[in-house]
Amino acid sequence: MATSRASGAAGRALGRRVLGYVESGKNLAGSACGVAGLGLGLAGVGGSYWPVVVAGLYGAGALIAPPQTVAAPLYPDAAEQLGVVREDFGRLRAYLAEVDLPPAAGGKLAELVELYGALLDPGWVADALAADPEAVHSLSRAIRWDVPECVDAYNRARWWTRLTPGGESPERHLERQLAVLYDEAERVTAGLREAEARRQQTHTTYLEERGRS
Repeated sequence: MATSRASGAAGRALGRRVLGYVESGKNLAGSACGVAGLGLGLAGVGGSYWPVVVAGLYGAGALIAPPQTVAAPLYPDAAEQLGVVREDFGRLRAYLAEVDLPPAAGGKLAELVELYGALLDPGWVADALAADPEAVHSLSRAIRWDVPECVDAYNRARWWTRLTPGGESPERHLERQLAVLYDEAERVTAGLREAEARRQQTHTTYLEERGRS
């Protein structure tokens, strides 16, 4: 059975390759030249060697045909990517509205969510964010994975701690995790602010040089 399936798969793959060549530009160009060679053969050119002429012209046509290209993959633009992150952020906020956290962790999480919201709010800040793919990736990763995992891990650890108390409290771990994520979000914000400062400085330099000229 395994041999039969493997043979069938190999046959299908070979069929796809053959069909791909038949439809390729090289085969079409070679066929066109071969047809021209056949016409020459019917006209008496080449005498009894007309099959060689046809084959030679087919090969020449296939060689000079441009190589077949594969279309480059299309990726969403920055605005579309940011729109997806906003949708994920909306789902995260709906999820967090249903969880119960201790005051300290809840306060830090509220600050983090507020910062995320400020970065994603449509406007010039979001435009600056969209221009930085690494910042978008960092924010998307935090919203999709890091924050939900922190909260979910806290809830699981808290359940186990009730059965077997001891060790560092789940609350403390959650606070530390959220602090790390907040610092990361602040670094993203600082990077965007520095990019805007450089942009402003560049424009100032341009105006000064234009004024001197």
